[in-house]
Amino acid sequence: MQFKYIGKSGLRVSPICLGTMTFGTQTPDEKVAFEIMDKAYDAGVNFFDTAELYPVPPSSKLAGLTEEIVGRWLKTKPRESVILATKVAGAASGWFVPPIRHGLTAIDSFHIERAIEGSLKRLGTDYIDLYQMHWPDTVVPIEESLKAFDRLVQSGKVRYIGTSNDTAYGTSKALMTSEYKGYARFESIQNNFSLLNRKFLDELSTLCEKEQISLLPYSPLGGGVLSGKYNQASNAEGRFATYVQSKNARQRAMAQRFLNDKTLASTQKYLKIADDAGLDPVTMAIAWSKQFSFVASTIIGATKPQQLDASLAAMDLELSQDVLDACDKVHEEILYPMG
Repeated sequence: MQFKYIGKSGLRVSPICLGTMTFGTQTPDEKVAFEIMDKAYDAGVNFFDTAELYPVPPSSKLAGLTEEIVGRWLKTKPRESVILATKVAGAASGWFVPPIRHGLTAIDSFHIERAIEGSLKRLGTDYIDLYQMHWPDTVVPIEESLKAFDRLVQSGKVRYIGTSNDTAYGTSKALMTSEYKGYARFESIQNNFSLLNRKFLDELSTLCEKEQISLLPYSPLGGGVLSGKYNQASNAEGRFATYVQSKNARQRAMAQRFLNDKTLASTQKYLKIADDAGLDPVTMAIAWSKQFSFVASTIIGATKPQQLDASLAAMDLELSQDVLDACDKVHEEILYPMG
């Protein structure tokens, strides 16, 4: 297995990271969640990602439950054998209002301090390896945010920091601020990136390469769409199948972005490429997302242990140039299917 470093940090991670956002909802049984984490760990995965807001869909009743589950599992492993990432909830000024801290979240000193103390307690550890901003704050100046993050690094509660769901401007502004103020800098960015969503390649990939920031792609399967399950069955089970029927307008809009005529048409072509190459479409999609030089580790998810098999098969797989060219051709034929 080829381990990679995150940014300029000392975090040496497996090419696959296990995301845990379904633990507590789609995976309601803690025993099954433990089985999933054990299976990934035994396969060589040393990088695990969570958030104070999880599980999804977010709710005030369940927020923090995923961290508690991960924390109880973490006690069964040597702490320093696991690279643990979590996130402070994004600001209420962003794309939706998080159902925690009474819907008043911000990426300011107060909320960052409250968030880290809660995460450390739930995770049962005295430090976080990678602490990430779940999404940017459109009101609080990045100087204040980074000053608060830097205090966590200086105190030893956090080893390194990262951003998520960020833009090229926001990431550049943060890097410039860290350099001139002498604050800890974002070593990673966790954004949506898959065969169905290549927007990261437009600008952010150049920034990552030039500034040595690592992308940690999430949703490499396009929310499960690239598995082909929605092409093969109209009643397929999955998060977006549920969101399509939701009374929540944000969830319905999210489902439409991932699950539409263009994404299904693209997926049908990718299924053919995978079949011709003798690959599981899940394995191919994950292998594609991790083959870029600016990617440190691709975040996968599972609701059942057996779902990990196809994902873990991508761990050491390098796609042939013929497969990569065929995938590029699909994108040229159906540009930006997720909008």
